[in-house]
Amino acid sequence: MELKFENKGNATVAYVSGRVDTTNYDEFEKQITEQVNSTQGAFIINCKNLNFISSSGLRVFLITQKKLMAAQRKLFLTNMQDAIKEIFDISGFSSIFTIYSTEEEAL
Repeated sequence: MELKFENKGNATVAYVSGRVDTTNYDEFEKQITEQVNSTQGAFIINCKNLNFISSSGLRVFLITQKKLMAAQRKLFLTNMQDAIKEIFDISGFSSIFTIYSTEEEAL
């Protein structure tokens, strides 16, 4: 798993690549939480290069959504590969998150 961050306008974009699973979800959560706590505005997770996500990874997305909602901020997910989108659909997470096809739409 690799994670990079970029500020774009009034949003922070997290670019996640590789796998988010039981071996690294804690590091993923730590880095995401640090960024959420140190930024303002919308938070976007670009999933273009996310190849796999386990239930542990899904939990991090849910925790992030709750933190941002409590702070009256928005979380958007973008650029999901079909396999990742299917996991979100099957788990019911697609109805919880705002998902855009492209990062530009979210911005």
